[in-house]
This record gives sequence, C-alpha cells and structure tokens, in this order.
Amino acid sequence: MAVSSTSSGSLKTGVCLSTDRPDNPFTGQVIFETDTGKVYVWAGSTWVNIGDTSGEGVQLPSGTTAERPSSPTAGQMRFNETTGEPEWYSSASSTWVNFRNGPVTDIAYLVIAGGGGAGRYYGGGGGAGGYRASWSTEPSGGGSSSENTFEAFIGTSYTVSVGGGGTGGTGNSMPSTLGTSGSNSVMGSITSLGGGGGGGANPGDAVASGGSGGGASGTGSAGLGTSAQGFSGESVSSSQGGGGGGAGEAGGTDGVGYGGDGVASTITGSSVVRAGGGAGYGGSSGIDGGDGGGGAQSSSGTANTGGGGGADRVGNPSGNGGSGIVIARYSATKTATISAGLTYTTTTVGADKVTVFTAGTGTVSWG
Repeated sequence: MAVSSTSSGSLKTGVCLSTDRPDNPFTGQVIFETDTGKVYVWAGSTWVNIGDTSGEGVQLPSGTTAERPSSPTAGQMRFNETTGEPEWYSSASSTWVNFRNGPVTDIAYLVIAGGGGAGRYYGGGGGAGGYRASWSTEPSGGGSSSENTFEAFIGTSYTVSVGGGGTGGTGNSMPSTLGTSGSNSVMGSITSLGGGGGGGANPGDAVASGGSGGGASGTGSAGLGTSAQGFSGESVSSSQGGGGGGAGEAGGTDGVGYGGDGVASTITGSSVVRAGGGAGYGGSSGIDGGDGGGGAQSSSGTANTGGGGGADRVGNPSGNGGSGIVIARYSATKTATISAGLTYTTTTVGADKVTVFTAGTGTVSWG
C-alpha cells in the first residue's frame, strides 16, 4: 500500500510507503521501502539512501577528493573516501569543510596581485595588481569600501598564492610588444587579479585590462580596471604612452604618462602605500610611477607592492611589474600552520599576529 504524495501550490508533501518506487518522483520526495526497511530521498536524478529501521543511520554519497562535484551547492554533504571524513560545502568560504571543523576565526587580509609589465616604444605603463582589503575600515582598490573579513574554519587548509609581476615589452621600433599582465594572488576564496600589461607601438593591439588597467600607447584604448580592485589606465594621443592605473586612482591623473597612485594600509602595524601604476612614455622624460611601488620610466615596479612597470621610448628597457603580496591578520590566540612552497614571516602586533606571504604557492590553516 502506498500513501500518495500531495501538492499545495508549489509545495509537495507526503511519504510513500511501498515496495515499489514511484515512476515520476519529485525532488525531495521520501519513500520507505516496506520490504527492505530502508528510507530513500529523490535527489533530482537518483535515489539516495538516508537510513533504515535497523539503526544503520544516514548513508551519505561518497567519493574521493578528485570526485567532488565540480559545481557544489551550499550545504551539500558527502563522505570523502580520500580523507576518511564526512564533509560539507561552505559557500561562504568556497571550500569543503570536515564535519568536525565547525568553529571559525575571522581573518583580516590584504591581497594584492602582481603588477603588469610596461609596453615598449612609446609604451604605456603597466597597471597595478588588484587590491582587496578587509582590515579595519581601510578601503579596497578602485574606490571601494573595506570588504568583510575572511571566515576560516579551524583546521581547514586554504590555498595561498602570491602573484608574480608581468614582463616589460621589447622592441626599439614599430611594431614593439605589449607588456604582459601580472599573475593573480589568492587567499582562500579571495582572488585579486593581475595588473594589465601596458601598450606597445603596434597599431591594433588591445591593451590588457586587469586588477588595474595598463596604459595605452599612441591612439589605442587603455586597459580597464576591475571593480573593487583598481582603476583603468590612461588613453593618450599619438606618439605618447599613458600611465598605468593604480589601486587608488586612474593612470594619468597627475599628468600625461604618470602612473595612478596606490592605497595605504596599516594592516602590518604601520602605514604602507602599495599597488601604484607604472609610468608611460608620456612624451617627455622624468615621469614617475604612482605612489605605492609604481615604476618610473624604464624602472620595474617594486617587489611585493603589485606596482606596475614603467615604460620608455627607445634605447632603454621597459620595466617589469612588481610581485604581489598576501597579508593575514588574526587573533594572537590562534596559530597558523603553513605548508612548504610559501615564503612568509609572522610577527605579533598588539593582540594580533600578522603573517606576510611574499612568494610562492601553498596552503595555510588556523588552529
């Protein structure tokens, strides 16, 4: 005998008691198989065993770490055969979490990507690396307000990657090459985009967008910045190169060819400006990059600031972008466990610890 499912508006209810499963089940429908004593729920494409009357409990879907769903949903549960642990998916931190790792700790962060390299021969300056911040009320890049802190589950490992700077363009005549964009920096679900490479004297080449956009060369269009990370590069007239965008202002704000300024942060205990855009050719010499590590003409962006590289016309190299940085600030009662592959330092500032990652890729967990 079966109890039929009922419907009220869009809500379907009812438990089916039967030796046979329904031909047209709806998502979430539960059946109790009277012949086996097992309970199943229809998960949209398959029946999932969620228990039985013999006391065996809930049976979760299982698989290895490599077999995790490619597009998990918030709260999805499974048994991980690789770790031997049940786990659930947290959309807040974009990671799978062991059931036993419930408590969280708040992590303030500054995540800056690598800056873009400058273009060559009337080249544009490189854009600064994307700038994302959650310390105190200090702003993120692109004129955005401070972000929320990162909620880290105790004992869960999170990826950390420090982006490298892009390379400067080459060539002392037309066509020359664009600078390459910087690489992304990552901490868990927080990703900052590499700065866009600056334009070179090659008509028709598109200048790269990024965390902050690269400056244009000649009459080309400058690269665009990314919302809440950085500003766009500068577009200029013929025979000039525009400044790269910075985290705090657009390229060319202080004059033709000048890199955009970066943003200051006190997350390490003292105020430091980072993520300035690189200088473009600009039609004259002596043009500076943006405050915060942006390279002046023929200079590279400063390491671990995400500064863009500075361009020059002929006879001198165009600068590379500066590498990025990842900084985490958290309660001194917590301890960070960091894998091989990352270069870092940890200091104590007041009631907090500050871990500064300056190179590499690896993982970090807190406990």
